[in-house]
Amino acid sequence: MFALVSFIIVIGVCVVSHEFGHFISARLLGVQVHEFAFGMGPAIYRKRKGETLWSIRAFPIGGFVRLAGMGEAVEGEVEDPERSFSAKSPARRWLILAAGSIINILLAIVIATLFLWGHGVLDMEHARIGELMPGYPAESIGLLPGDTIVSINNKKVTTWLEMATTLKSNADNPVTIEVERPEVGRLVFRNVLLKPDPVTGAYILGIKPGQIKYEGLSAIQYSLKYLWEMTKNIFSALVNWALGGQKIDVTGPVGIAEMAGEAAKSGVWTFLFFLGIINLNLGLFNLIPFPALDGGRLLFVTIEMIFRKKVPEYIEQKVHFIGMMVLLALIALITWQDITRIFNR
Repeated sequence: MFALVSFIIVIGVCVVSHEFGHFISARLLGVQVHEFAFGMGPAIYRKRKGETLWSIRAFPIGGFVRLAGMGEAVEGEVEDPERSFSAKSPARRWLILAAGSIINILLAIVIATLFLWGHGVLDMEHARIGELMPGYPAESIGLLPGDTIVSINNKKVTTWLEMATTLKSNADNPVTIEVERPEVGRLVFRNVLLKPDPVTGAYILGIKPGQIKYEGLSAIQYSLKYLWEMTKNIFSALVNWALGGQKIDVTGPVGIAEMAGEAAKSGVWTFLFFLGIINLNLGLFNLIPFPALDGGRLLFVTIEMIFRKKVPEYIEQKVHFIGMMVLLALIALITWQDITRIFNR
């Protein structure tokens, strides 16, 4: 039940924000909105406000905004031809289609900024010790939290990765470690022997990085940096997978529900971080130029803008229908894999 509630919160925030992007952009650009729905399947709640019907559907696994000129109108609805989606310029249609993903990505930036400001992240940009692991060499030789490792065997190190890599390359031999200690200065520790981790077998010094928080513009700057790196990694993995060079882990609603529950159990900040990641993934996924996704529809509008000629509507509808069938089949397959993975543990 806890995982289900966490899942509904995550999906609710992601879907509602995504569909709100379509809704508000359509309203601002003069397109009539027939319905704003959260969930799929039969409606369990409906309320009409003005010309828009607001509804909650039985299955909380998605949502939609139904615009005039995009599909058939429901009986009793009156369409204004001048406010039809199909009657608007390609540029306006492009913006409306892209707005959902834009809002998801902007929300991911806001959440990441809040996370960096309020909670912080592991400081991997410096070789500064944040915590000592009991029973390991760092503790026994007298290293302290706050010490910054500046060199190992006279080789200068700046980042945590450089420090860890250098230690790993000298795992079998005694090392000389030079540190900078606040209000003390430089200290040198000679003939330090690393100790194997009983779980991984790797030889380690027994230190963990510290936590660093960012404020003001720095929080925004680093949130953009982290999300950009994450975006590059996502698309790089997709390209490598498409070329057959790399496997990727894909999860569906059941897997997301499980992860949402675990994130919520780990605390508010972990859950908030997870919410940001899902928003980023949803925004990017919907921009993929695959039929039935926003990205697929954007592709057709882009073709129209380039060649100044609209693709026949019946062709576009058939393409999106096939794409939707493929997506539903993939969701069913991934959901089945998630269920069997959980029961086979």
